Amino acid sequence: MEFREIIGDIALTIIMVLSTLVLVLRLWQDLTIAVAATLMMLSLGGLFLSLGAKIRHLDGSVIARERTMRVNLEEISNMMSKKYESTVAHMDEIVQDLSRRMYR
Repeated sequence: MEFREIIGDIALTIIMVLSTLVLVLRLWQDLTIAVAATLMMLSLGGLFLSLGAKIRHLDGSVIARERTMRVNLEEISNMMSKKYESTVAHMDEIVQDLSRRMYR
């Protein structure tokens, strides 16, 4: 995960914390409540950033598993196709052999 991907989330978290600080200081004019509310908003913003990172990680994991499944299915498909072709070729040989025996 690159820093450029989460810069918007970090900016929104900073704006949320600053607006909470200004709002609480303006309304109640109590530093203790303002600091507590700011820390609460900071932890909430951190939680959002953490959840976003986890979702990005899960998304990458799902994409990797999907890619692996697709490759495995292609390999199984190719293997089954080869087995089918060899079985059909073997059946053709048996039918031709029986046909030759019947006409003799």
